[in-house]
Amino acid sequence: MTKAHDTIEERIEEVVDSATAGLVPPPANGTFSPFRYPVFRAIWIANLFSNLGSTLQSVGAAWLMTELTPSHQLVALVQASATVPIMLLGVFAGAIADNYDRRVVMLVSQVAMLVVSALLAVMAYAGWLTPLLLLTFTLGVGTGTALNSPAWQASVRQQVDHQQLPQAIALNSISFNIARSIGPALGGLLISIWNPAFAFAINAVSYVGLIAVLLWWRPEPRKIDARPILPAVAAGMAFCARSVPLRRILIRGFALGFCLATFQSLLPGVVHESLHGREVDYGIMLGLFGIGSILAAPSIGPIRRRLGLEGILMLGSALYITALLIAAAAQSLVAAMPSAFLAGISWVLILTTINTAVQMRSPDAVLGRCLSIYQAVTFGGMALGAWTWGSLADGRGIAFALHGGAATLFVSFVLLRFLAPMPRPGEGVLRPR
Repeated sequence: MTKAHDTIEERIEEVVDSATAGLVPPPANGTFSPFRYPVFRAIWIANLFSNLGSTLQSVGAAWLMTELTPSHQLVALVQASATVPIMLLGVFAGAIADNYDRRVVMLVSQVAMLVVSALLAVMAYAGWLTPLLLLTFTLGVGTGTALNSPAWQASVRQQVDHQQLPQAIALNSISFNIARSIGPALGGLLISIWNPAFAFAINAVSYVGLIAVLLWWRPEPRKIDARPILPAVAAGMAFCARSVPLRRILIRGFALGFCLATFQSLLPGVVHESLHGREVDYGIMLGLFGIGSILAAPSIGPIRRRLGLEGILMLGSALYITALLIAAAAQSLVAAMPSAFLAGISWVLILTTINTAVQMRSPDAVLGRCLSIYQAVTFGGMALGAWTWGSLADGRGIAFALHGGAATLFVSFVLLRFLAPMPRPGEGVLRPR
């Protein structure tokens, strides 16, 4: 790659890092400049509340499952049920996002998730839920998320000018991390005062604002080169397969996703069984996880510039292994709290790095499909990991499963560091048009 090309990549990544940190003053083209666009601002605010509602539901569902069954596998499958649809349906959702009006795709998915969440709230309030029904409802919400996500991420290019895209993508990431830092503690408090049904009801209401904004938004029609779904999916997969940098990124995403599932999928069991905690304790742990992810954001840029993509993944993996070992040994909430904080830091270091690497190497024509394939691979790894670590916890205990996750992450990272190294600076990066 040329020196000029490397400079472009470095500048784009610096902008993304600054936006993720959220600490830089907003000049004309600075961190918060996408908020000057009314559509982006409205969607961002509505999506923040929607993310908060989704976090509340996730906390409520995971804790309710611990009360419905002693099976660690079923508890872990609550998280898996939210990610399995992304693995199974994600590539088709990406083709749909490229083939149809993305605003309409988002509207349909948001309305569907509102209906499913409202039914879940009613069933929980009436006391009619069983473990199987709870998994069915969370699977339904996950299906809506799988359909919505590629269309939402790709639609950012219709909300802001192209030069504002890195800042807009980073601001959307901040929205998710804010919800993840506030939502868990709030969710734990709500379900301790009332019950999980209240958290489910709040999530249903949280979709209303985003639906209203999408009904109000009238984007300029984009040129759509519609293809039948299966050939469109095949074209997206062929592009990712031909692109050596993307192929290596996807391999790493799957392996890391499989191991990253360990902490969150087993955390309800850790709090409930190992720490003998309550809903508020679970919320505190998840809140620390979210806080760690937000506080880590300012460090991503300097670390990447100093260590490179491979170095930042190594650091994130080392912190995650440490978090798993602390969680396995902890016998009290105070002793376990550092594990949640470290897991949050490593989570954002790893996933933000991989996500940004994919987006910077994906052309607009197949953007929805590239994003959906990335999500299918990474979250598919998480779903498989959640089932694996939950099964291992049932058979050998939670501590054994946590140690197994740590060992697997270490071995897989060492092997893939040589078999599927992350792209070098500038490798595969596309110039903005």
